[in-house]
Amino acid sequence: MIRGALRTLRYARSWKGDADVVAEDVEFKRDGVPLQGTLLLPRASRGSLPGWIAVGGVSKMGRHHPQLVRFARALASSGAAVLVPEIPEWRQLSVVPDVAAPTIEGCLEVLETRLEVRSGKVGLIGFSFGAPQVALAATREDLSDRVAGIVLFGGYCCLERTLVCQLTGDHEWEGTDYSLLPDPYGGWVVGGNHLTNVEGFEDATDVAASLMELAAAASTRRVAAWDPHHDVMIRQLRDALPQCRRHLFDLFATPTGVVRPSSEERLGMARQLAAACRRVEPLLEPARELARVAVPTRLIHGRGDRLIPFTEGMRLMAGLPNEARKALSVTGLFSHSADRAPPTEMLERAREGVRMLATIRGLINTV
Repeated sequence: MIRGALRTLRYARSWKGDADVVAEDVEFKRDGVPLQGTLLLPRASRGSLPGWIAVGGVSKMGRHHPQLVRFARALASSGAAVLVPEIPEWRQLSVVPDVAAPTIEGCLEVLETRLEVRSGKVGLIGFSFGAPQVALAATREDLSDRVAGIVLFGGYCCLERTLVCQLTGDHEWEGTDYSLLPDPYGGWVVGGNHLTNVEGFEDATDVAASLMELAAAASTRRVAAWDPHHDVMIRQLRDALPQCRRHLFDLFATPTGVVRPSSEERLGMARQLAAACRRVEPLLEPARELARVAVPTRLIHGRGDRLIPFTEGMRLMAGLPNEARKALSVTGLFSHSADRAPPTEMLERAREGVRMLATIRGLINTV
């Protein structure tokens, strides 16, 4: 118990920028193909270290995404070995789910050969799109026996509900309706990947390419997709499309202040897009497989998340078997959305801080 508390304090101190770690580029093999990863270790080693694999989301920054790096450094500083793999497909904004399991397998093989890493089971962490894919990977028989537990940040459970929120801002949980101003990045990425798989839009390659260009710009520049910064690009891409394609483009992207197509049209597109994804890539719909997760699972989700709403975190937890449900934390101190500030009221901020420290302590003690 005391050791867990000390490791949590080291994590908290390191999160503020004092992570005393060393980073090493390592090679792992995914289905025989060599790929790169970053292994982070505490500079002052404290004996054999618990091992972690941290899988990011769909981003042009890949394993170098600043928030992923910051988290991994803080976790390593607590007294752990943390391996962050590169997933080239996700770095190219391709939402292919079946690469997660062989990536994790390759990383396990690396950690199992490192003298600094304690023998035995490791922990898995997944962020955003990587969260449900990590959970599904942990259901593989050849991997589940090597995993002590999984931690999922900001993941989704139901693809259709997530896309509906990303295109309309509407989401719900147990009969209660919620609404937010959505982050369009997810819709740009999924539309760019799968719009041409929607019946009737098989030839809309120009719109799909425009959406991918928008997503790549937002991810590369690290400017939130809803920011007016993108307005000029949105107009330019729209103007370059044939007149007959522009309304389709408007379902996904409109400049600030411009009236969007009706919510009914955007809702219909979200549902059609989800159906196309399920047909082409069944693993993009994790809900149906969650009942097979057998390892202890912790979920952390941002209360004000505009990309993947907090109701998806609730749904993920509800979809797990009872024996796998370790803990769920919905917090104002974590979010995909860069504009989401912590609570300003001092007492509430203190409460959130205490709850978050307890959450991190539980995470650290997973392995």
